[in-house]
Amino acid sequence: MGTPDIVLVRGDITDQHADAIVNAANSSLLGGGGVDGAIHRRGGPEILAACRALRASHYGKGLATGRAVATTAGRLHAEHVIHTVGPVFSREEDRSELLASCYRESLRVADEVGARTVAFPAVSAGIYGWPMDDAARIAIGTVRAADTSVTRVSFVLFDEQAYAAFATHLD
Repeated sequence: MGTPDIVLVRGDITDQHADAIVNAANSSLLGGGGVDGAIHRRGGPEILAACRALRASHYGKGLATGRAVATTAGRLHAEHVIHTVGPVFSREEDRSELLASCYRESLRVADEVGARTVAFPAVSAGIYGWPMDDAARIAIGTVRAADTSVTRVSFVLFDEQAYAAFATHLD
């Protein structure tokens, strides 16, 4: 156990080769927009079938915010997809701990499934409205503080603004 190396990648998370790819999922686990929709489309029907099976068993009401669960990666270049539900940003309520929990829980699940390389998106920084700079601070800080068997974490960032925000907090 230790702290993983952290690398930044500008690109599409569905193109990544990793033991596990993290999906910024919604609580239904049944796909959606943004990263979630892209992972479900590119990964194929195997991911949706696995998510439906989870909903039929332990997650009948969906996955709680800040939690994570693994499924097959279907046709992605990975063994697993780790689905985590990020919080919607709020100016009235500090939900930073829930966002940090997404990263901690995803690494815990990665350890459970034996993943050594994990690719993360910027959880909650898209449609959920989390300011990119703060999302980057929480993500980098949480992964740096983690005690995990994961050896490499890649933050896969879709655009230059996200890459720059994460680079600022990585230095």
